[in-house]
Amino acid sequence: MSKVFIFDYNKCNGCRNCQLACKDEHVDNDWMPYAKPQPDTGQFWTKLEEKVRGQVPKVKVSYTVRMCQHCDNAPCMAAAPEAVYKRDDGLVIIDPAKAEGIKELVEACPYDAIFYNEELGIPQKCTGCAHLVDAGEIPHCVDVCPHEALRFGEESDFAEEIAAAELLVPERADDKPRMYFLNKPKRFIGGIVVDLEADEVIIGAKVTLENLDNGDVVATETDEFGDFWFHNVDAALYKVYVEADGYLTRVIDTTTVDEDRNVGVIELFVNQLA
Repeated sequence: MSKVFIFDYNKCNGCRNCQLACKDEHVDNDWMPYAKPQPDTGQFWTKLEEKVRGQVPKVKVSYTVRMCQHCDNAPCMAAAPEAVYKRDDGLVIIDPAKAEGIKELVEACPYDAIFYNEELGIPQKCTGCAHLVDAGEIPHCVDVCPHEALRFGEESDFAEEIAAAELLVPERADDKPRMYFLNKPKRFIGGIVVDLEADEVIIGAKVTLENLDNGDVVATETDEFGDFWFHNVDAALYKVYVEADGYLTRVIDTTTVDEDRNVGVIELFVNQLA
């Protein structure tokens, strides 16, 4: 009867209903023995993180839900086994009555999911809305998601999704998180191809992308606006080759090692010898 959370990047539009629902469910509400009230401000047990990727005008925005990962080998349980426990359904709970004064739990969580309530003197975090789960319902954040970007249920029911998913922090797989992420965005490279002398974009130019780290090569063509995109590429060093009938070939060096990349305007020059 182990429960899991599934988050699908492709379905999230950044409405923040999940973030608001967490506040609605927990601010001024006492759900003992699982949670005392969440403060009005300063804590987001569920938070939607916005990331602007690329450079103007080639920009995309992605959203990541941040909350407790309800790990099977939770670092918080190891830090305070007398105060933190895992339910049979997989939800990790900080016992408000036993965790009083244990500030070190905040630093014990590598996912920044635990907060310290100075007024109550206790560490707090997402409970998976254990009080609702006990009543046969689903967590409030999941219930209000209009596009089912955030889902919750039996691990066995999500076997196919889990097989295709990634972890929020892959290098912390030993924590055995019970939250899985689908369609996690990779890097992109975009640009525009133009003939500045003719004051026109070049439609249908062939653009080839060579990954200098592993030798992979992919190709596309510029669209009716002269734009090109390569989606879901690795973080690596690249060469971009641009070819079009009647023009000299251009080669551009670029990198996505640190971030998504807009290579900007690539000007082609008429081949005078053709």
